[in-house]
Amino acid sequence: MGIGYGASEEQLEKQIGCVKYTLFCFNIVAWMISTALFALTVWLRAEPGFNDWLRILDAQSFYIGVYVLIGISIVMMAVSFLGCLSALMENTLALFVFVGTQVFGFITIVAGSAVLMQFSTMHSSLQPLLNVSLRGFVATSEYTYSNYVLTMIQENIGCCGASGPWDYLDLRQPLPSSCRDTVSGNAFFNGCVDELTWFFEGKTGWIVALAMTLGLLNVICAVMSFVLVQAVKKEEEQASNYRR
Repeated sequence: MGIGYGASEEQLEKQIGCVKYTLFCFNIVAWMISTALFALTVWLRAEPGFNDWLRILDAQSFYIGVYVLIGISIVMMAVSFLGCLSALMENTLALFVFVGTQVFGFITIVAGSAVLMQFSTMHSSLQPLLNVSLRGFVATSEYTYSNYVLTMIQENIGCCGASGPWDYLDLRQPLPSSCRDTVSGNAFFNGCVDELTWFFEGKTGWIVALAMTLGLLNVICAVMSFVLVQAVKKEEEQASNYRR
């Protein structure tokens, strides 16, 4: 009986050790991804030129998702240390708290990524905001400020009007030179709404991919923590039965 128990206990200890150190390693990776996510989102929020464009176009709703991801990346950096400690200590209460934080992190990351994509992709809530702002600038393009904004966007992005050069015709405005290719002299076919959206997509694509990777790690860590809790409880039960 004692020999059988000893073999079973040894096998269980090996399993616990395997899960524990794997969870520890996953938490280190999660901390690194959280740090990278925090750095990228702060960089996106602080980039001067990008911030100015969003302010001029009244499209600062774009930053809602960025703020959510900045906040959750900070939380996940701290939680990763909790995960490492709770795994090494085999503390069931700490592990249950850690599982809760992983579930919260996953939900928040998915929500933040969804909001960010909602304001940075094609056919999203961003495009109507850009369309209203750009058509307003086209309609008042005879004024210095509007002309300056349109020239800055059209020359840098390579676009014309909100949806195309016909916006100037519809709003009875002359087609500016910034709407034309400097080499061929032809007007840019694509409107600035689509071009700006593709530009924003390029900025946020890596951030969303990194956030979803962190969300996947949250799920893996939560499952492994729950498995570790069950294994620790089983070990405690075996020890209790052996004493009897």
